[in-house]
Amino acid sequence: MATAWPASGTGTRGAANPAAGWAGSGQASSGQTGSGLAGSGLAARGSVDWLTSYGLVAVVALLFAISGGMLWLVGYNYDGLTGNPATKIHPSTYLLVLVFAWRACTYGNPVGYMVAIADRRPASTLMAVISIVLLVVVIARQRPGMAGMIDTFVAPALLVMMLAENDDKTFASMQAVVHAIMTANALLALFEFATKTLIFPYRLDGEVFMSDLRSTALQGHPLSNATVTSIYVLALLSGSKSLSMPVRLGLIGLQCAALVAFGGRSAMVLTIVLGGCYMLIQGLRGLRTGRVNLLGAALGLILAALVPVVIAVAASYGFFDALLERFVSDSGSANARVEMFDLFNHLELRDVIVGPDIDLIDSLRRISGLEQGIENPVIRMVLYQGAFFTLLLFVGFALFMHEVARHCRPGVWLLMLGWLILLNTSESLASKTTLMTKFVVLALVLYRPVRGGVARRVQGVRGPQTHPRVSSS
Repeated sequence: MATAWPASGTGTRGAANPAAGWAGSGQASSGQTGSGLAGSGLAARGSVDWLTSYGLVAVVALLFAISGGMLWLVGYNYDGLTGNPATKIHPSTYLLVLVFAWRACTYGNPVGYMVAIADRRPASTLMAVISIVLLVVVIARQRPGMAGMIDTFVAPALLVMMLAENDDKTFASMQAVVHAIMTANALLALFEFATKTLIFPYRLDGEVFMSDLRSTALQGHPLSNATVTSIYVLALLSGSKSLSMPVRLGLIGLQCAALVAFGGRSAMVLTIVLGGCYMLIQGLRGLRTGRVNLLGAALGLILAALVPVVIAVAASYGFFDALLERFVSDSGSANARVEMFDLFNHLELRDVIVGPDIDLIDSLRRISGLEQGIENPVIRMVLYQGAFFTLLLFVGFALFMHEVARHCRPGVWLLMLGWLILLNTSESLASKTTLMTKFVVLALVLYRPVRGGVARRVQGVRGPQTHPRVSSS
């Protein structure tokens, strides 16, 4: 039996409060009682100004479209170890801080604004505070990772805090930007793969790795590209409901082809396994409930017949040769994941807790053949910052991920699972990266819940409906 929703009450208040724009139905009551004066203060000031809105959209565009390889062309050594320290922070982070400062000023009370958004996003605030404190400690102890604390942890926390009060128009613009840039990124990757020419190659202090011909496209390092693309594919499967099914399937096919060009083995396997399991679960659920979309079923059968043919043709032209070669020869990657644990045998307990001497760790890495990296974020962070600081960041990160998930549609579990698995296949969050900021954008923008007021208005217009067991649309 259909349940009639009231047309007034929380829906009316929610529509008047853009600060609660992407809070789910579970947050409706807490947004009115838990946030108190801070929440009402945001509501009283109405929607954000146009400069803040366009500024946040520009932040997302810079974040997804500007890589270290591009920045090198204009004299900005972002990926390197040398040069001006100011160039070690991504331009999108600088712009985000400027937009934050502008919004705090236009709010009328900068301190009140920070209190208000901190009240709405406490876990994000906590992670930002922990990261800033650890940044001060890193500088005081003269350890590496200063820019990493800012780009990796402070930027995503600050973005989530600002998105707490944005409106539908801003989120729609962000969604369009994400889809457009990810499509351009995939097309550029396939062009680089076909021509064996990297347009914006990954550079370390200006040096290009000539032997690595994996596509870099718009987002720099191939593994970063593979991670973001894999997460985006999972988001297209279980989120992004504003796109029609044919468009989503087309984008998924394009992004999967780009995954081959990026050569990310873990990302490719994870996308196939998690994506396949999700589609199987959804198919079985549809059969169990008896609601079958005839158009979707027909399209699925056509794709099931065409995909093997496309794969066979692509394989005959050598499309998968480079990826298969990486599965056969991993350049010592698997061995590195074993050798990294042996580093702890050379450390005392005190060194593990507070962090050993940096020169000692660098020497042990060279001896063990781990110069290319320690392919696990927790192990690397313990070795360079110590277990105590790693634990603090882990607590902040866990609460932050929980807060992000709470403000997304239920299907975000697929995205979250893929993200957490891929994090542990490389240094990821233990080094400077914009991956977590990109993840929260994909999660909050593509899994944005339908606002309560909008849902009830639609329900009121359509009225109660009974669904046939088999539909044709």
